[in-house]
Amino acid sequence: MNRTPSRKVKTGTSKKRGPRKPRIVEHPLSSSTNFTNRETGWLNFNRRVLAEAEDSRNPLLERVKFLSICASNLDEFFMKRVGGLKRQVAYGVSAKSSDGKTPQMQLAEIRQTVMPMLKDQARCFQNVLRPALAQQGIRLLQWADLTAKEKEFAQRYYMKNVFPVLTPLSVDPGHPFPFISNLSTSLGITLKHPNQDEKLFARVKIPQVLSQWVKLEAESGSELRFVSLLDLIKENLGDLFPQMQVTGVMPFRLTRNADMSRDEEDAEDLLELIEEELRMRRFAEVVRLEHGPNPDPWMLKFLMEELELTEEDVYELPDDLDYTGLNVISDLTVPNLRFPPWTSVVPTPFLDEDPSQIFQVIRHSDQLIHNPFESFNATVEKFIRAAAEDPKVLAIKMTLYRTGDHSPFIRSLIRAAEMGKQVVCLVELKARFDEERNIYWAQALENAGVHVVYGIVGLKTHAKTALVVRQEAEGIKCYAHLGTGNYNVGTSKFYTDMGLLTAKEEITSELVEFFHYLTGRSLKNDYKYLLIAPINMLSKFKSMIEREADHAKQGHPAQIIAKMNNMEENDISMSLYGASTQGVQIDLLVRGFCCLRPGVKGLSEKIRVMSTLGRFLEHSRIFYFRNGAHDPVDGDFFIGSADWMYRNLHARVECVVPVLDRSAKEKIWDILQAYIKDQRQTWDMASDGSYIQRKSVDLGVHQLMMNQAKQKHVLTEDVIAHDPISDDL
Repeated sequence: MNRTPSRKVKTGTSKKRGPRKPRIVEHPLSSSTNFTNRETGWLNFNRRVLAEAEDSRNPLLERVKFLSICASNLDEFFMKRVGGLKRQVAYGVSAKSSDGKTPQMQLAEIRQTVMPMLKDQARCFQNVLRPALAQQGIRLLQWADLTAKEKEFAQRYYMKNVFPVLTPLSVDPGHPFPFISNLSTSLGITLKHPNQDEKLFARVKIPQVLSQWVKLEAESGSELRFVSLLDLIKENLGDLFPQMQVTGVMPFRLTRNADMSRDEEDAEDLLELIEEELRMRRFAEVVRLEHGPNPDPWMLKFLMEELELTEEDVYELPDDLDYTGLNVISDLTVPNLRFPPWTSVVPTPFLDEDPSQIFQVIRHSDQLIHNPFESFNATVEKFIRAAAEDPKVLAIKMTLYRTGDHSPFIRSLIRAAEMGKQVVCLVELKARFDEERNIYWAQALENAGVHVVYGIVGLKTHAKTALVVRQEAEGIKCYAHLGTGNYNVGTSKFYTDMGLLTAKEEITSELVEFFHYLTGRSLKNDYKYLLIAPINMLSKFKSMIEREADHAKQGHPAQIIAKMNNMEENDISMSLYGASTQGVQIDLLVRGFCCLRPGVKGLSEKIRVMSTLGRFLEHSRIFYFRNGAHDPVDGDFFIGSADWMYRNLHARVECVVPVLDRSAKEKIWDILQAYIKDQRQTWDMASDGSYIQRKSVDLGVHQLMMNQAKQKHVLTEDVIAHDPISDDL
């Protein structure tokens, strides 16, 4: 991509240093008694995703999608987590995990956990989903299953659409071993010249630009029949190697390390550093080789030697298939095999078509938005669009972590800058796997006159915040959005997130100073309302946990509920253990892995850990502390961007905001109770790290909240016609 030559983002001095030694950190609280293993916990989470594919209560095509998600998750796990552990081993790092395991021990445990999961994936596809799809008239066929007419059609399709795209690459003295890209499926081929005994290796990449399942021409009836692209290419290999003998064929797939090291302090230009990392990631070391069943021993040995792999890096799959290619099947338009369509409701205060009225709505009262049950487009996106178009708005400031393609937020910020407004946007270049997209957007914004900054040295900016400064009759007025999810219209439709739109001065005044911290190196550390990592968030959370313990000791109501993606911060866990021993009831709603052990006698008997999976991806972070209140709604509520993870509280810029409005508190309380009481989508964690699923046939929490959103929307629309406040909105 082209860069603006004059743009330099200084991230530190340029003085020369010797090679940096690996930092070995062993937490003093590390213990297999106190904590479970993070990596095993994540793999257990992914096994729960696979259970959604196995669960006959889910619509069939959604189950196919869950299988694809499970496989994709595993790819990312090897790229990030296994890659990072292997790097530690290579650097001689011997730091132990929270549960006392070295990197080598964790890698061995990962392999022991992954191997059964691969078998379960194959069993789910071959024995459950494939036959179930066939019963519904969706047949995923092998070449031998095709009729003569279908084979003719497939051959024509191959010659016209596939053959020209393929590039066979052989290895011999004149052709070196080819570069094999990350996560690409290939056919390894053993060749032999008719007049020679020497074996030759060749590789054919399965094109990712083509559908991995080829729809066959319908002969009769309403069946949908498909053959895999991999099978189609295997059947036609002779056309790629005329007059050569194909003596062996083996599908294989590589995973490369995405845990790249960077030294921001010595970098003159962060943009150049990230661009270089993206280039290097393509050539990163291989951390996993997957291959199909019954491999050619000669070919497998050849690949392992060329790629410098050990047996621990090699995974034999029970099936040839890469299940991430099943999206073409899961996306089929067969309504009775999908979840019923869902359209987010528009909260009544946002129904006014005049965008400028949104400021009056927020000034009248705080607005708590719950996606995807309530519309993201008609609330948060509308807020930024209105700010860009409103002539009274003087400035807009935003943080962008993952914003997606064709972002309306980018368009609004560019429009605002073109209108002469002061526009500041912090773009996080280090958002893993979104770096290239964020570089593109950063340059587009800068070219339009937006002040683009890239954050603080050594810290990812993960906060989800926006500030609008408006000139009004009584003077300058600030409006803010603080949320749990990214400014991404696409993910807002299937991630559960919360966002607070507020004009409360106690919040907006501190958000002004938060942006000064991001852009101007402000050293403010006395935030009263906002919890900012890495400044005061950890200490505030710990003090509130300890306060609940004190309430319990004094016989006052004491309760903690926390909802997040993952949990592994040891200091927080130890504080929760302490509160549990004092009698505080603690409910943790943790979608992914949780390294805290619940239900351990004398340690965590009052702690419950629950994990909710289903139609929507749980992504909201909510924190509740009862603080001695007799009415639970009078307790302290917070939402924000941070999990209780070491990285979030120590190595990222995060923002958590208190929810002060009574009606918003009631809304959050009801949502938390719905999750805790759910009997359909929720799993309970045992003290050994295993999970037990609640298997009622009742409505799951997602369907319950969809129903409630529709009912509330209708009721509110009906009432508002008789509400005098509506005239002011």
